[in-house]
Amino acid sequence: MALETEDRASGSPHRKDSLGTGLPARAGRQPPVRRAEFWWWVFMRLSGIVLLFLAVGHVLIMHVAGGGVERVNFGFVALRWQSPFWRTWDWLLLSLALVHGINGLRVITLDYVRQPGIRTAVNGVWLITGVVLFALGTVIVFTFNACHWPGVSAALRATLRC
Repeated sequence: MALETEDRASGSPHRKDSLGTGLPARAGRQPPVRRAEFWWWVFMRLSGIVLLFLAVGHVLIMHVAGGGVERVNFGFVALRWQSPFWRTWDWLLLSLALVHGINGLRVITLDYVRQPGIRTAVNGVWLITGVVLFALGTVIVFTFNACHWPGVSAALRATLRC
């Protein structure tokens, strides 16, 4: 049960929750002040919109149009990644989804982990995980060359002009 109280120092209304912490009386997350948190808040909204188009486009192109998922194999990806457009599309999808997800985990950590030391450690784990996965994904997308993979058929090598 939340009780309305007034913070004597600032005069702002707060409610007491079951843990005894004073939370702002307004419901929901409000846009933060124009510092780092504000820009992360803006990024989450914009990246969510861009991710919607990238992800829906990915699903439609890869799994619905042109024969469906049965045609997706190593050769299909190798041919698709011959184009800088598709490499950039996939890299944007990977990068935005990764940063959006890691930032979401950071916000969850800020909301639910109350001890500052543990919160910093958990956010550090998210940061390191994000940086490693971003680096690996970027290297794979931009250095992939099907011609150097063992077991690539002669027909695929001819199609790829290896």
